[in-house]
Amino acid sequence: MDEGPLKEQLQSCSEGPFEVSDFVFAHRGAPLQFPEHTLESYSAARRMGAGVIECDVAFTNDKQLVCRHSQCDLHTTTDILNRTDLASKCTTPFTPASDNGTKANALCCTSDITEAEFKSLCGKMDGSNPNATTVEEYLDGTPYFRTDLYATCGTVLTHNEYISLVDGWNLKFTPELKTPEVEMPFEGYTQEQYAQDMIDAYKTANIDPSRVWAQSFLPADIFYWIANEPDFGRQAVYLDERVDTPAGYANATASIPNLAARGVKILAPAFFALTKIDNATGAIVPSEYALAAQKAGLELVTWSFERSGWLNKGGDYYYQYVKPVINNDGDAYTVLDVLVRQVGITHLFSDWPATVTYFASCFGL
Repeated sequence: MDEGPLKEQLQSCSEGPFEVSDFVFAHRGAPLQFPEHTLESYSAARRMGAGVIECDVAFTNDKQLVCRHSQCDLHTTTDILNRTDLASKCTTPFTPASDNGTKANALCCTSDITEAEFKSLCGKMDGSNPNATTVEEYLDGTPYFRTDLYATCGTVLTHNEYISLVDGWNLKFTPELKTPEVEMPFEGYTQEQYAQDMIDAYKTANIDPSRVWAQSFLPADIFYWIANEPDFGRQAVYLDERVDTPAGYANATASIPNLAARGVKILAPAFFALTKIDNATGAIVPSEYALAAQKAGLELVTWSFERSGWLNKGGDYYYQYVKPVINNDGDAYTVLDVLVRQVGITHLFSDWPATVTYFASCFGL
């Protein structure tokens, strides 16, 4: 990390004290080293001080809610392809790579199986081998910078189990209603019912809405909660992926006043969209999007820390607008400092919560 006041302050906090912080949203638990959305991953996030833990919510064939990052990722995040009783139920069963260059392929969705069948699966580190000729080779695709040390058989969870677990820890919740990858309505199950079912689970468990940050990439879900579940809609988080292209970024920025007028309170783009380089000084400063959100009085949440490429090579996606001044791992904290002090983010998703908990404890977040 570059020498300076920020490094000195962080070094001064090396012996703690370290506190649980609601500033830290555990993205999928702690998936940098643990199978995502498993009991083990959530437990690791808790131990690292995350005050808010995420369940990405998908539905099964019998319309029950479970925790998965994507409705159709079971082939890379679980052992379903090794299960002879379930592999044939996949939308696309495993096909091996061939000599003509065709890559190995499979597609297994939560909607392919029942809740009971889902609960029989083992979670694994997300990954696959596109050159595999066998199921075993296909499943052995954990990225080299991760580990299978804790992936012996991750305990997958239903949404209700997640609620009970996190409530028992006296922590808070951030469920994301995953965009369906099957045509909706699904066997009569509508998007609105899906959105309502997620909220109903918290009401049934007597969870105070102030402990819940419901998320979605679909504006219609956010507007549904604002209109039909205002106590939960007040903290609904619009995950804004429109910023991924220059034109989309401009349109997203211009639309912020209208979103505020429609009752949206919290925006959450990827954190690259919240900063830029000041051409005159070379400093990292708030972006046009961030300034527009501030002007509209909207809260900003952002994602996802500890998910970037190598910072000594610019950091890839998450650092794309400030890449010319990113050259070492410590620059992650440099950007985080700008996000906190100048942009004013209130929460940050992280794949390894300890990194952000350290910062949050050091600065009293």
